[in-house]
Amino acid sequence: MSARNVGIVDVGVSNLASVRHAFERLGAKVHVAREPEDLTQATHVVLPGVGAARPGMRALRERGFDRALSSLDRPLLGICLGMQLLFEASEEGSTECLGLLPGRVHALASAPGVRVPHMGWNTLVPRRGDALLDGLPADAQVYFVHGFAAPIDAACVASAVHGVPFAAIVRRGKLCGTQFHPERSGAIGARVLHNFLEIA
Repeated sequence: MSARNVGIVDVGVSNLASVRHAFERLGAKVHVAREPEDLTQATHVVLPGVGAARPGMRALRERGFDRALSSLDRPLLGICLGMQLLFEASEEGSTECLGLLPGRVHALASAPGVRVPHMGWNTLVPRRGDALLDGLPADAQVYFVHGFAAPIDAACVASAVHGVPFAAIVRRGKLCGTQFHPERSGAIGARVLHNFLEIA
């Protein structure tokens, strides 16, 4: 893998240190982007996020990242809330999101034996072949922390189940997303990040 320059979007709704270290361990050069202009030199862009959709989108719009990400011509990876914000809208606060992927993010429903928010390790279920899954074992498990989830549709590469199936990895062209936290998912998460860096 040739050198990669990863720009991590920082709008104050995520802990960036673990994401940064995960990419640095893969040999990537990493910088934090606090303004859209900071993404100019990035070969790959990452949109992490924790918390709620409405303040996340408000922060993106206030700094102009909504426009910058919508016109991006490089690989983009949304992580957790960052993945949810790639879709058209979220039930969380009836929030209009970036609209880069069709569909609406829904709340996970609690049930006997199914706690929400979903926190823990779950098995990935491949839905179609994709480079993001290269090198992953059949029983790959990753770490989730979320109360909302995206639907399984044409962009879904792999799903997981918490009460009901939901999209765990999505991809359409250079646009990628993981509902789980790859930076907290050990060797499996590292492999997914490696595969993202291989997307040109």
